[in-house]
Amino acid sequence: MFLWGTATAAYQIEGAASEDGRAPSIWDTFSHEPGRTRDGHTGDVACDHYHRWAEDVALMAELGVNAYRFSLSWSRVQPDGVANPKGLDFYERLVDGLLAAGITPVPTLFHWDLPQAEQDRGGWLSRDTAHRFADYAALVAERLADRVAMWITLNEPFVHMAFGHALGMHAPGQALMVDALPVAHHQLLGHGLAVDALRAAGAEQVLITNNCTPVRPASDSAQDVAAAEAYDILHNRLFLEPLLLATYPDLSAYGPMDCVRDGDLAIIAAPLDGLGVNYYNPTRIAAPTEAGLPFADAGITGVPTTAFGWPVVPDGLRELLVGLRARYGPALPPIYITENGCSQPDVPGPDGAIDDQARIAFLDEHIQAVRRAQDEGVDVRGYFVWSLLDNFEWAEGYHQRFGLVHVDFETLRRTPKASYTWLKEFLAAC
Repeated sequence: MFLWGTATAAYQIEGAASEDGRAPSIWDTFSHEPGRTRDGHTGDVACDHYHRWAEDVALMAELGVNAYRFSLSWSRVQPDGVANPKGLDFYERLVDGLLAAGITPVPTLFHWDLPQAEQDRGGWLSRDTAHRFADYAALVAERLADRVAMWITLNEPFVHMAFGHALGMHAPGQALMVDALPVAHHQLLGHGLAVDALRAAGAEQVLITNNCTPVRPASDSAQDVAAAEAYDILHNRLFLEPLLLATYPDLSAYGPMDCVRDGDLAIIAAPLDGLGVNYYNPTRIAAPTEAGLPFADAGITGVPTTAFGWPVVPDGLRELLVGLRARYGPALPPIYITENGCSQPDVPGPDGAIDDQARIAFLDEHIQAVRRAQDEGVDVRGYFVWSLLDNFEWAEGYHQRFGLVHVDFETLRRTPKASYTWLKEFLAAC
């Protein structure tokens, strides 16, 4: 069965930041620090999904999706290393509600919101966090694996390393540049350890989700080609080859991975049942113009952009998928597009309706790109729209709207957009 779904993340929608035993995450800390997020926005309330989850499940059922990718808040389930029954109860209610509505639950264990208590013990710079992540995975799976077949360990470890630890733009706000590389290894090690924990608890399918981008050199010059190769290694191959080939690519442009121990790569390369791929746009890379990283973002021009300023290149998704198949061959597991979507202005009209035609075109063209990749032999088994709801968009706060459903952040009223109706009709015809 092909999975058609929507996707969300816990800190972006749940709210209830201090209710029922939930402890602070690094995003609670970060968003409350002055100047970290646009207009000082936080996820304290977000979409209030914690209290309104039944309404949101009903929206999905009406939409006609057969799967829902969501994340669990580690801080809600296991604050300060101790199991929180009320947190587990919430996710059990959500899973049971999804199943009753005929929707397959696809939980992600980590979507960037590390408990602050874990950060205080060293966070992902510490090897111990990988082992505590596996303990958390086991705790959740023991409660839910009898009803949840498909699990995702991590969401976009590249973005969490780069934005959270190298550049300081996301929580925990560290600007370590290349010294952030251990964060990559420890996340991947945590993934591998969690795979074993999940399977031991009865999980049938285990995936990881990576943010992937097709990388293009700005020109045919040797310098631009070399820079693009360096960027491809950092963004894509660093987070794929340990999983699929049990090896790291050549990281000499960035420095040694001294944190890797004997046996780690065998753990990381535990067999996967699928690879989650998040796609938003290609990346065009040029040779660096100043000292620092061995590449520079040259930008993509001459194409439409989203409200975020991201280039809209639907065929880049086909290019990415075909490229992954060509590079990894039989080592590549089935692929699920676990995020694809766009931010648009989405201003309600006089009648309150949101006629988001640009999002409709975006989704239509990207779904067609997936079909072209399938025609070229890529085994794609699912497509999840980002996102079900307008939500807290990390450092951008509530200024970027990705949802199929508009959320009034004053009243929390949900209003399906034109794209919701379009997707409903599309799915009904499938």
